[in-house]
Amino acid sequence: MNASRQLRLGVNIDHVATIRNARGGAVPDPVRAAQLAIEAGADGITAHLREDRRHIMDDDIARLVEAISKPLNLEMAATTQMLDIALKTRPHAVCLVPEKRTERTTEGGLDVLGGHNHLRPFVSELSRAGIRVSLFIEPSIEALDAAVSIAAPVVELHTGAWCHALDNGNAAAADHEFGRLRVAAAHAQEIGLECHAGHGLNFETAGRIASLPQLVELNIGHFLVGEAVFLGLRDAIGKIRAAMDAGRSHG
Repeated sequence: MNASRQLRLGVNIDHVATIRNARGGAVPDPVRAAQLAIEAGADGITAHLREDRRHIMDDDIARLVEAISKPLNLEMAATTQMLDIALKTRPHAVCLVPEKRTERTTEGGLDVLGGHNHLRPFVSELSRAGIRVSLFIEPSIEALDAAVSIAAPVVELHTGAWCHALDNGNAAAADHEFGRLRVAAAHAQEIGLECHAGHGLNFETAGRIASLPQLVELNIGHFLVGEAVFLGLRDAIGKIRAAMDAGRSHG
């Protein structure tokens, strides 16, 4: 496979911290998980510093910046507190995500249209600091065009609705949602956006979405941590890396 076409894998280590926090103490350490993920083939590490600190903690972000040899992608809400943390720790990238305290996980994409005036200063200030900014959005033309309007260079398409439809055995809905992702990825490339994707992906869906040639990166976390219980983290990452590479080659 042409290396220039290889799809990057970002491994989200949030739920290693979830397990740690369930009991307290220092283990399992998400920084150790990040280092192992990189050894296993991850191209970068993603960590979501939520406002309620339910998994990743401030110290985890600081330690990740110091300890890992690959880029750190900090997921965060567009708040003044989070902006201050990002500017202080200087991760390679920041992905702005919507956040509700009552949700179990991120439930949808940012409202970039409605939040234009709020989001634009965050994108501007992070970019001035040399931090690559991405927006976690729904796979819609409107959201993509809005991302361009606030000068965000990267978007991450929310794949949750597609994965959820597949999990529920709703083939018609799954086909519809995959069609939205396909059209969105193509439009992102047309308007000059780097396009990533993530949320709810597993071995099968990661392989299938890898067939979209416009995608540059997938971010996968909860599934890999769950599979690590049975396979080990190294083998789980190796298996999803292989699925992505096969999907890209056959795409």
